[in-house]
Formats: sequence, structure tokens, C-alpha cells
Amino acid sequence: MNTEITGSDRIAQSNGRVLLVGCGNMGFAMLRGWIEKGIPANRIDVVEPNDDLRKRAASTGASVHASAEDMTGGEAPAMAIMAVKPQVMAKVLESYRGFATRGTTFVSVAAGTLIETIEKALGGKPSVIRCMPNTPAFIGEGMMVCVANEKVEDADKAQCETLLSAGGKVAFVEEESMMDAVTGVSGSGPAYVFHFIESLSAAGAAAGLPPELSEELAIQTVYGAAKLAREADEDPTQLRKNVTSPNGTTAAGLSVMMTDDRLRTMIEEVVNAAADRSRELAKD
Repeated sequence: MNTEITGSDRIAQSNGRVLLVGCGNMGFAMLRGWIEKGIPANRIDVVEPNDDLRKRAASTGASVHASAEDMTGGEAPAMAIMAVKPQVMAKVLESYRGFATRGTTFVSVAAGTLIETIEKALGGKPSVIRCMPNTPAFIGEGMMVCVANEKVEDADKAQCETLLSAGGKVAFVEEESMMDAVTGVSGSGPAYVFHFIESLSAAGAAAGLPPELSEELAIQTVYGAAKLAREADEDPTQLRKNVTSPNGTTAAGLSVMMTDDRLRTMIEEVVNAAADRSRELAKD
């Protein structure tokens, strides 16, 4: 008779208790989001060795601990969110092997850390979800893309999506190999947008606008266009066409971007460069 405890059983038995390991900027953004979304603070444990970060976490009402040893002898959580740096992930995970054998599902938000690396650190056949977030998660507008190993059940994915959605949108992909392209698009994507804002602002200033005004125009234009793209019934291609009058000012500007697929080609090169680097880092 198989008596192994599954992730969905653990969720039911522990009422969805959650462990957050690491409470830096990303971890704290998630913690704050969970509580704002209505997850009771008394269902959340936080392990954070830094005194200041631990005090900040404690201000939310969550149960805080200085080390894994403070809590690994207790009840296993349904889900452990690992929000530590990739360089120390494997070593930190070793302290939580006991939870892995007791049915906890582990979710890593460390960029470039492979599922195989997490499995080896935990030992046995743990339930693992790898997530690639991006920095807008700090304000609840991020894009989190996840991939799960074969041990993860639908109930585990649903619990993971509930937790991560506090930081924005959540999607799952079937193949881990897709995560490099995800990194190239959404993981690194905010930096591309920030640089576009920098460039648009600088161009406006060069054209005669006060720099502060030009920056405000650039930021609000990008924000408004993205919000419209999110909320409109039409896709971005049609939205572009809607605002482009024949022989008008927008058409003149787009002709610079679109002739010979100038911008599209450059963006493909940018995404491919980031994806290639993601593959290299994973190997390292």
C-alpha cells in the first residue's frame, strides 16, 4: 500500500501552510502580496537570517525564523517558496530535505536554477516547480512563468498560481527548455522597456523638450500604451494600425522602425542573446 503524502494531501492537512525562504526584495514583495490578497499571516512562516530583513518580515504578522533549524522539526508546509540567490540555492535546499520527503512542494524563483539542480539538492523524488519572475512583481504587475516536474499535481499548480498571482500574471509551460526564451522575453524584458523609455526621453529632450517633461511623456506613454494593450479587445497589431494615419506623423516614425524589419530584427537579436546567456548560466 502506497502511503506517500502528496502535495494536494499536504495542502488539505495543513490548510495550505506556506514557507518562504529568503525575504529580500522579491521575497518581501511576495509576502506582502499574499497578506494583501487575504492569506492569513498565521499560515505563513518566513526563514531569513538577516536581522533587518527578518524584522521587516515580522511586521506583517508572519511567523519569522532565523534559520531552517528553527522550524524543520515541525509540521511540513504545503509549499516552500525559495527566494534565495541562485549561487546559494543548492546549499540552502539541503537544510529542507526533511520537508521534501514529507510532501512539501518546492517553488524556486531563482533565475537559471534548473529543476535537476533543485532535485539533487533535496534528494529523492521531490515535487518541484521552477519559476521565472520579473521585477514588476514588486508592485503586483509582474509576469511569472513556471514549469513543473512530473511529481507536481494539478492541486500543487493551483496552489502555486494562487501564491504567485499576488505578484501579477502567472503562466505554466510544459517544457523546461522554454524557460530560456521566457528569460529573454519577460525575465529580462523590463530592462529593455526601461531602456526604451530612456531613449524616447532623450530623443524628446534632443528635439527641444525640457528633460523632465520629456521623461514624463515617455513613461506615461509606455504605461498607457501597455495598459491599453492589456485591456483592449484588439491585438497590438490592430492597435498600432488604429493610431497610424496614412502619411501622418506616426507613419513617418514607424517607417524608421519598420523598414526592413529594423526594430523586429534587433529585438530578436536581443531576446536570443539573453536566452543564450541563460543557457550558459544554467550550465555553470
